[in-house]
Amino acid sequence: MIDVYNELVVPHLQRMSNLEKFSLNLAICSKNTFVDGNELKQKIINYMPQLKRFEFYICSHLYLSNQINLPSKEDIQHTFRDFKDDQIISYIDYFQKEQYSLCHIYSYSFKLKYYYTITNNFPGGLFKYVHELLFYDERPFEHEFFLQIAQSFPFIKNLSIKNSKPQNNKLCKESKNDNQDFSIIKFPHLINLTLNLAHDDYIEEFLFDTRTCLPNNIVHLNIFYHQLKRVTHHFTRDTTRINCAKLNSLCLGGRRLPKYAKDYFPHV
Repeated sequence: MIDVYNELVVPHLQRMSNLEKFSLNLAICSKNTFVDGNELKQKIINYMPQLKRFEFYICSHLYLSNQINLPSKEDIQHTFRDFKDDQIISYIDYFQKEQYSLCHIYSYSFKLKYYYTITNNFPGGLFKYVHELLFYDERPFEHEFFLQIAQSFPFIKNLSIKNSKPQNNKLCKESKNDNQDFSIIKFPHLINLTLNLAHDDYIEEFLFDTRTCLPNNIVHLNIFYHQLKRVTHHFTRDTTRINCAKLNSLCLGGRRLPKYAKDYFPHV
């Protein structure tokens, strides 16, 4: 992927010298370093003397195996000190278990349609044009995180979670027996929810009616049968009944829903 970027994408952009307005959306794998403000200036902006408006979103994927001096968020942000016309957002995630890192850089004014890999370091903001999200982290996602996501991405349609870590705050609230203190999350435009790589806590997060209000009869749920059976207590649990009754369809990893459970999912 990095070879495509350096050998094809960059030379092609350097030939577009007459552009006055330019929007760039890239996700690349890098061998040595993240794409930052210095690289954008040296490889792209300096080749476009007529450029008046440059909007971008770039996510760099860097493997950590050979990296010693890794840049910080402040290091990356400093490379945008000459970008005066826009608010530039940057943040970095280092995943020690998987041995790779992600760096997001973008101009906040850019009307993003896809945001690559949301983590706990997501800085917030409003993204009305993003309809699809993938969540991944080696740290748990707490309920407050999903509240922020619902506010930042009000028109989200497709949502996938990959996280094997249990929630921490859930245990604190359960120990105090104040589960009702959760503010209810709403995803009014959600149509596709994928949880088969998620810890049970996140399945509960979306199926408990005391935490999330799913839209009626339009959501397709991708989940393994054994996960759904476990979280719903063999399709008898009251706290998951309301949201399960709202589901429109299920993909259970090749399994079929047993006949005795069909009343639990009346619209599936």
